[in-house]
Amino acid sequence: MAYDTYLADRIREQLAGNRGVHEQPMFGGLDFLVAGRIAVAASGQGGLMVRVDPADADRLLVTGAAEPMRMKGRAVRGWLHVETDHLRTTRQLAKWVAIGTATAERIPR
Repeated sequence: MAYDTYLADRIREQLAGNRGVHEQPMFGGLDFLVAGRIAVAASGQGGLMVRVDPADADRLLVTGAAEPMRMKGRAVRGWLHVETDHLRTTRQLAKWVAIGTATAERIPR
């Protein structure tokens, strides 16, 4: 499955004012890098991958909108997956893009 190009366009709109954003196709998805780090991605499996501070992951999972991101059946620490159903509005998407962006910007170089 290819990534959702409509979702990618919406992410671009959210990041339009952020200097230094780069896009990179990766693993069937489209990653959006901020400060040289992946912040969010339009996943090749559908939905949105979001970089999160591992200390915040449990709090974010309680919302029910996100689930642990899994690769080869294992949860990946510091990443959540949000299904498209939870990204319908601009506000919903903006929340997750902001979380991913803030997390990527805090990672030391």
